Amino acid sequence: MTLGIVLALFGGMMVCIQNTFNAKVKERVGAWATTTLVLGLGFLASLTIGLLVEGGGLFSMSGMQPWFWFSGIIGVGVVLCVTQGVQQLGPSYAISIVMVSQILFALLWDTLGWFGLDQVPFTWTKAVGVVLIGGGVLLFQLGGKLTERRMLRKGA
Repeated sequence: MTLGIVLALFGGMMVCIQNTFNAKVKERVGAWATTTLVLGLGFLASLTIGLLVEGGGLFSMSGMQPWFWFSGIIGVGVVLCVTQGVQQLGPSYAISIVMVSQILFALLWDTLGWFGLDQVPFTWTKAVGVVLIGGGVLLFQLGGKLTERRMLRKGA
């Protein structure tokens, strides 16, 4: 479990770094070029490392539902949407919204047992947790704006 937590924390850090870098690239070359660059380089890196680590077993996909093969196409939407969101809202605000969205949809899919997941009962504690996380994001985002307004009023 500890390894899972460490990997999830590291993954979150990498998502934030990647999206910040992607937004900077998008400023120069546009959304589609950024998406192509990100996913193209990701393909080359994962293919190279996968071949080194797993060899020919890298392409063993037996027993998998065919529609799962297309998750990379979803990645195009992820990179495009988050990159544009980071550019328009800034990294902390955009990633906060992405995080809350991920939690809400993960809870929905767990509860309904979609996409081959084991169905997990929805409980009031999960609802409270989501509300607290959403409230924390709002407090995080709006707290700075409220402080700025107070400082502007005092200075005026």
